[in-house]
Amino acid sequence: MGEQSKARALSVDDYIEAFPPDVQAVLETLRALARRVLPEAEEAISYGIPAYRVGGTDIVYFAGWQRHTSLYPIPAVSEAVELRLKPYRAGRGTLRFGLGEPLPTDLIESIIQLLADQRRPA
Repeated sequence: MGEQSKARALSVDDYIEAFPPDVQAVLETLRALARRVLPEAEEAISYGIPAYRVGGTDIVYFAGWQRHTSLYPIPAVSEAVELRLKPYRAGRGTLRFGLGEPLPTDLIESIIQLLADQRRPA
């Protein structure tokens, strides 16, 4: 399906199914990581991409592309964490993971947890 079809996705399942199998596999991994860190989160489509929402606040988003997947937004982090993020940085608020490259799942879980700590409603 084209980008326009993805933008019309009504559910995260619809969104993921619009991609080729190699991208679907990575998106399903990102989904599983978000669910593990945020088990109470509501899955939604926001800004045309999957979002994980707690108490009405979007905590984290991910997206699929032809040659990579992305995670948004990226919180302020320590210098040590920033060094770990550097290979994946694609702008100030985005991490980009190339298809066919190992997904840094522990790093992604850490980022989702930081976002949850910073953005989760009190």
